[in-house]
Amino acid sequence: MRKWFARLALLGVAVLVAGQGQAAQAAEPAAGKKIVRIGATQSVDSMNPFLAVRLVSSAIQREMYSFLTTPDPKTLQPSPDLAESWTTSPDGLTWTFKIRSTKWSDGQPVTAEDAAWTFNKVMTDDAAKTANGPAVENFESVTANGQDLVIKTKAPQASMLENPIPIMPKHVWEKVTDIAKYEADVYPAVGSGPYIAVEQKKDQYVKLKANPDYWRGKPKIDELQFIFYDNPQAAIAGLKKGDIDLIGRMTPPDFESIKGDPNIEQWNTQGRRAAYLEVNPGATTTDNKPVGDGHPALKDPKVRTALHYAIDKQKLADEVQSGLAKPADGSIIPPLYKEFFWEATGDQKVTYDVAKANKILDDAGYKKGADGVRTMPDGKKKLEFRFSIHTDTPIEDKLAEYLTGFFKEIGVTLTTVKLDSSKFSEQTGVTGLYDIAISGWSVNPDPEEVLATHLCSRRPTAAGEGGGTESFYCDPTYEKLYQEQLKELDRAKRVEIIKKMQERLYTDAPVIAIYYPNDLEGYRKDRITSVTPVPEDKGLIYGGSSGYPFYAMDVKATATAGSAAGGGSNTGLIAGVVGGVVVIGLAAFFLTRRRKSVADERE
Repeated sequence: MRKWFARLALLGVAVLVAGQGQAAQAAEPAAGKKIVRIGATQSVDSMNPFLAVRLVSSAIQREMYSFLTTPDPKTLQPSPDLAESWTTSPDGLTWTFKIRSTKWSDGQPVTAEDAAWTFNKVMTDDAAKTANGPAVENFESVTANGQDLVIKTKAPQASMLENPIPIMPKHVWEKVTDIAKYEADVYPAVGSGPYIAVEQKKDQYVKLKANPDYWRGKPKIDELQFIFYDNPQAAIAGLKKGDIDLIGRMTPPDFESIKGDPNIEQWNTQGRRAAYLEVNPGATTTDNKPVGDGHPALKDPKVRTALHYAIDKQKLADEVQSGLAKPADGSIIPPLYKEFFWEATGDQKVTYDVAKANKILDDAGYKKGADGVRTMPDGKKKLEFRFSIHTDTPIEDKLAEYLTGFFKEIGVTLTTVKLDSSKFSEQTGVTGLYDIAISGWSVNPDPEEVLATHLCSRRPTAAGEGGGTESFYCDPTYEKLYQEQLKELDRAKRVEIIKKMQERLYTDAPVIAIYYPNDLEGYRKDRITSVTPVPEDKGLIYGGSSGYPFYAMDVKATATAGSAAGGGSNTGLIAGVVGGVVVIGLAAFFLTRRRKSVADERE
């Protein structure tokens, strides 16, 4: 046995050495360069924007590509990006966008044909619908006429100016024969955004350089590096040592750990996410065929409502999130977006009430057995649910402990299932092999995208393609409301419809919002000299709805090659690559290395 441990230890050293070599290749510091290194505790799921759904992937791709419009940094209202202007027909069915004269990073001109090809690809290719399919479901046709992009819709589309699909270069992407299998890992990547992706080591880092031809002008920063850490503690250590310059999406314990450091600025603002439970309502595919093995009791809205009443959200916000979150008495749109935010009041509000939860289940025929665990009304199956969380995420372990205790009080058994991020996404979004899961989504200034994750069309096809569902929800009432808001051009009326959609999710409970986490970030104030969040008034830096913060950011230039203070040290990359060498060495001996990420890291 000792020989085996000796071999494992040697393997750990080998992994460390290999990691140092790869890290050294990633960091080629040069005096006078302005370099920003962003630490992330997850890696990209894909560099293919048609497929990518993780937050870090979207953050990187917002730097690489442009959209028709982008949120204004001050107001969050749509402002020009690749489309420098636009007009709408009197009936609201035809939109004409004037595409600005600019260049792709390979020197080719950007044209309206590029935009038309992008949208048509999403409209006609099931795999290309994965990330943002609903954004084009109402499109009748998309054509190009010179620099004019013409979009005709089946019905008026109120969210047209906030389309979340990045515009791709047709001359590059039309050569891709199978979008579903294309990782887009050819560098330098061709884009039109402020930065150009020039290098990637899978699960380790992505390096981007400033685009001199960006239409706003070249960014102040010469180079961005997104560095992926297996171990959040290693990322925090890297920030404290100066190996990286910024970390976003921090957990409360990690955020508290940087308190009092004279070189680090704590950034604590309202976030753009809701943390919620996905409750399997009876997963089906787009052709309405059952899929997965969800517990049949969860098809019953009464059971889902009882679970809702059993959750002490204030305790979760105070003790799981260390008070750095707001308990959710609403749905999936966070209070950051005041206009669209909805909150239950009066009798409609689901409060922490164990007695009421028990009564709901008693009245519905779910009786407790001698062991205190309830069964289905026919007495054949106990109310024993799995709770799917992510591997190596302590805060989710803590959440699971609390929920297990809450649900025990109403005769429901909860068993925690830990999954790596790929398996988690597959089971909760494609195969339906779950009962309850932790999740969350980053909401854009126009919330249509997150609302669309609960449409019937977001369920996977029979072949397991497309999808992007957050709940396998398929409800006629919700669908009708979605279509109504889509074509309602009166802003105030549309807001009210969207609030009714949130109310439907709240009362039918295919998802149960538990709290709205604060946006917790930390950055080296001895390195970063200028920060412009979005929105500018107490907004987000990393993971926001725009790539503007990293375009507008300024830092001190690298003083000397290899200087940590100047951003030249590669020890941060080493930590990211091999953080926790013994753990990685042991894992590598037995199985292929797997990525981990937290539930609320999806875009």
